[in-house]
Amino acid sequence: MPEKHLSTQFDSELSAVSTRVMELGGLVESQIRQAILALSQFSVDLANEVSAAEARVNAMEVDIDRELSSIIARRQPTARDLRLLIAISKTTANLERVGDEAEKIARMVRSIINSGAPRSLPSLELRVAADMASGLLRKALDAFARLDVKTAVDILKEDDLIDQEFDGFVRKLVTYMMEDPRMISPSLDLLFLAKAIERIGDHAKNIAEFIIYIVKGADVRHTSMEVIESVVK
Repeated sequence: MPEKHLSTQFDSELSAVSTRVMELGGLVESQIRQAILALSQFSVDLANEVSAAEARVNAMEVDIDRELSSIIARRQPTARDLRLLIAISKTTANLERVGDEAEKIARMVRSIINSGAPRSLPSLELRVAADMASGLLRKALDAFARLDVKTAVDILKEDDLIDQEFDGFVRKLVTYMMEDPRMISPSLDLLFLAKAIERIGDHAKNIAEFIIYIVKGADVRHTSMEVIESVVK
């Protein structure tokens, strides 16, 4: 009976910290949406709101890590429970870095606006890529909540589409700068902005890899898709 009681407490603690991770995920998703809206509307105010949320994201990361350390010290989990806690910690770190990328986007938006660059900058493709990256992050968080390995594999494949969008945008941006050298500076800001969007997709991919680690006990980072698919079968 005492063992069951302790197990119930442990499950409750895991549930509470997982809920906090989902809250953090929701916050950084909101940052991404607002950062891209700031770009589409050329709004310094919206960009400033994204930057202001950064302190809250950082504080949540610290709180979650503190709780995880406490759980590990008190419960001394093993096997899958320990993998879950490790993966939650790594997921939290990746979400904080997504927040960093959103803040970087906001910073680039302010730089573009302050440079007096025209609204005709080729930013439409960026909004498409940003929607893809934000959707991939949301999908990764949903899969993490359910420990859905199949969806995790799908996410790893979909990240390649964001990489392709980034490569295509870079080629277009180079052409744009060659046609009008006055746009080189704001175009470079757009390039850094595009890279931040690509990195958001990479962080979603990392979360998907953690899901496979929790469920299958295999570290699939830096492995081929063929190996990953053989692991999850």
